[in-house]
Amino acid sequence: MLASNLMPNEVTLSCAIKACVGGRKFALARSVVGLIVKTNFERNLSVCNSLITLHLRMGDFRSAMRVFDEMEERDVVSWTALVDVHAEMGDLKGARRVLDEMPERNEVSWSTMIARYDQNGHHNEAIGLFGPMLDDGCKPNMSCLSSVLSASAALGDLQFGTQIHSHAIKIGFESNVFVASSLIDMYCKCGKSETGRLIFDSLPQTNVVCWNSMVAGYSSDGRIEEAEQLFELMPARNIASWNAIISGYAQNELFGNAVELFDAMLASGQRPSLMTFSSVLHACANLSSLEKGRSVHAKIVKLGIQREVFMGTALADMYAKSGDIESCKRVFSRMTEKNEVSWTAMIKGLADNGLAKESILLFEEMKSAAQILPNEQTFLSVLFACSHCGLVDEAFRYFDLMQREYGVSPKERHYTCMVDLLARAGRLREAEEFLRAMPIEPEANSWAALLSACAVYRNEEIGERAATELHELEKENTAGYVLLSNMYASCRKWKDAAQVRGLMKGAGLKKGGGCSRVLIRDEFHTFFSWDVKHFESSEIYEVLELLMWESTA
Repeated sequence: MLASNLMPNEVTLSCAIKACVGGRKFALARSVVGLIVKTNFERNLSVCNSLITLHLRMGDFRSAMRVFDEMEERDVVSWTALVDVHAEMGDLKGARRVLDEMPERNEVSWSTMIARYDQNGHHNEAIGLFGPMLDDGCKPNMSCLSSVLSASAALGDLQFGTQIHSHAIKIGFESNVFVASSLIDMYCKCGKSETGRLIFDSLPQTNVVCWNSMVAGYSSDGRIEEAEQLFELMPARNIASWNAIISGYAQNELFGNAVELFDAMLASGQRPSLMTFSSVLHACANLSSLEKGRSVHAKIVKLGIQREVFMGTALADMYAKSGDIESCKRVFSRMTEKNEVSWTAMIKGLADNGLAKESILLFEEMKSAAQILPNEQTFLSVLFACSHCGLVDEAFRYFDLMQREYGVSPKERHYTCMVDLLARAGRLREAEEFLRAMPIEPEANSWAALLSACAVYRNEEIGERAATELHELEKENTAGYVLLSNMYASCRKWKDAAQVRGLMKGAGLKKGGGCSRVLIRDEFHTFFSWDVKHFESSEIYEVLELLMWESTA
């Protein structure tokens, strides 16, 4: 066009900018901006709206704000773009203030704010805007319905999700594949995967997004066999399809299956994503498969993504849980960027591997060196480290610090750590008093920690009270019976110990057997105590008996 000596107008320039944004051709976009200035279109309303979007996508928030401030005329598109600018900057309060102050709003304005709330984890705020949007006379679009359904799923709010479903039917969006995918996701995450499947089967047309939603939905609802069957029937797969089933295995603690399917994905030629690696590393960590974890690490290095904060954190966590703390430290030290999750993973890794003092020192380093605030998980790791070092006074100092200085409210697990700390130190009466003074209902693990310590210190009086409280909270849990029996045994009250075991047997409860996994020739073999389900169990027990005979001969 320019070669033909034809000058662009505002429509041409706006379209050119939008095309550059869509194709992420930002170098070319800068040339178009120069042409806009040269042709005196920098004050044009349509062009300015396109420029705000361009600067926003380039991450240049200051320039986006400057374009808006210098505009002589603004419309609803301009104001909506400003809402998006504030949201991208992480200023959701500012974005909401702009929305409230807008002289005119349309469905895109409302949808933008709802989507940003949902994406940033403010799910209650997201669904709270849906009603005011309808009151404002705006009809929800596809994006808006998907966002509020996503928020409903995150909150497990089936009632509100069902209302949105009714609204989607009313305005004719129920057969839209993207809205249907969100509906499937919502119903499955609310434990209604049957309803999700009915929606899936009723669709006149399905795409890979619908299939992925149904596979992920079955996985999140614990119906992994149905997820497997659906995955095998998929007419086409993308990386999200593989991620759905691999993460589903990991979520349902089928870690060996997750690793095996990862190998199948590589064999199919599909390139893994960050989410794939995260799920597989999580599986390796829980299998304590250091060899497989190192193999996955090598693939990550080959793809050049090992320094990504998300990836580095997952690798550090895997090495820590696999017992290779030196590799964990090395990965952490090489990370060019660290966030609160990275620091927490390293602090927890050190504590879990018996390096409690190093864990506490790293926490102090985090406070002084990093511009990152510790969160509830960070404090949980620090309290755990104090518990295993017997640092009672330091633990109470950190417990007070998390509330007073950082505004982090203790949860049940923080209180359990404090009870465990006191109980391990032999301060059983203080531990019981601390439990009974809690402002929230104690979890079963708190009483279990106290009961376990009573067995160690042979305190029958407190142990019986703790056992009673534990039984009230979890009547079907065998832990209370076993711990109480152990306590009586430690006090040499064999008759009472046998009586507790008898009560457990009479209630039809059975303590779960131990489990071991072995990796042989890239295949995981799982063995349970007294289990004969393994296809080579007869041969295994024969060899085991031979070894036992030779060791005693």
